[in-house]
Amino acid sequence: MIDSTTGPPSSTFNHLAFQYPTKGRTAGLILRISRAAVAWEAGKPLVIEEVEVAPPQAMEVRLKIHFTSLCHTDVYFWEAKGQTPLFPRIFGHEAGGIVESVGEGVTDLKPGDHVLPVFTGECKECRHCKSEESNMCDLLRINTDRGVMLNDGKSRFSIKGKPVYHFVGTSTFSEFTVVHVGCLAKINPAAPLDKVCILSCGISTGLGATLNVAKPKKGSTVAIFGLGAVGLAAAEGARIAGASRIIGIDLNSKRFEEAKKFGVTEFVNPKEHEKPVQEVIVEMTDGGVDRSVECTGSVNAMISAFECVHDGWGVAVLVGVPNKDDAFKTYPMNVLNEKTLKGTFFGNYKPRSDLPSVVEKYMSKELELEKFITHEVPFAEINKAFEYMLKGDGLRCIIRMDG
Repeated sequence: MIDSTTGPPSSTFNHLAFQYPTKGRTAGLILRISRAAVAWEAGKPLVIEEVEVAPPQAMEVRLKIHFTSLCHTDVYFWEAKGQTPLFPRIFGHEAGGIVESVGEGVTDLKPGDHVLPVFTGECKECRHCKSEESNMCDLLRINTDRGVMLNDGKSRFSIKGKPVYHFVGTSTFSEFTVVHVGCLAKINPAAPLDKVCILSCGISTGLGATLNVAKPKKGSTVAIFGLGAVGLAAAEGARIAGASRIIGIDLNSKRFEEAKKFGVTEFVNPKEHEKPVQEVIVEMTDGGVDRSVECTGSVNAMISAFECVHDGWGVAVLVGVPNKDDAFKTYPMNVLNEKTLKGTFFGNYKPRSDLPSVVEKYMSKELELEKFITHEVPFAEINKAFEYMLKGDGLRCIIRMDG
């Protein structure tokens, strides 16, 4: 493994050798030959291919990915279930890399900067970006259907002249990728990229849902619905906030022991109770928890998360993404009794403004990331990461791009 706090090796293969540009913002703007894991069709193993990566255009940055990880969202769109298939495509959106070159108009990044590419962005000009209450950028909000760059509607990837499509503006399953500058968070170069790369998506989403949206007070009680990576990140946020009781709710009891590492103090499996789980939690906590965070996407879990919070001050935060046709049903008296229901997108973090400070939480040992990383594979074995995810084995698998 390379040292993630320094630049990449001078060469992995001879045809991939490069040096960072030393003169001018756009020095070295040439077509790059890059290894990429290409998805040629839905559900079929990725194939390592040599891909041409075009230079960055206006407001774009080309970077070398050092480490990437696999998120369930990659798997969902690779399987092409419930959406319009778009292939061939390069997936990947949780990663850490180093800027290789920048396009016209890019002023706040330069070659050699360490960055986290993010599936959503921050243009800093729209109403959402200028609002202190929102992180849902009008220009760069996640778009899973678009497989091209905003600047010209074309892909920066190609094989023998034929385009290979992007994914959520990042496509980190490639040694080189091109990303809009608004989707890159510049971070402390001392931060190990093989650890902080997982902050690009799921971990920040769960962490921010608790710290930025639920905002539990020290000594409060918090219920976490779903103990996957996002839910455990939400539990980690409750631990950091000083919650006295963190109750984990999951249909898989095998997850309970692992969850203790993230501060979870009590566990409930809804299948082991005859009454609705919200009633179980209300009884456990003398009227309900102070805060709840739902991380499953199940409408039933969402209803339970809302109805299990205490009247007068309870706050429930929805993180999981439901099916588009699902409907949420509850009694209006729950609202009139001053229970609050909130939603969140990427933990309410603005990528460029806020992610650097999340990295610093890790650097100061306030945030623990190592316990989320359960597997590691070389890039040549990226399909193993998909196998782990499909089996529900582990939390995050780091993919080393030098291997």
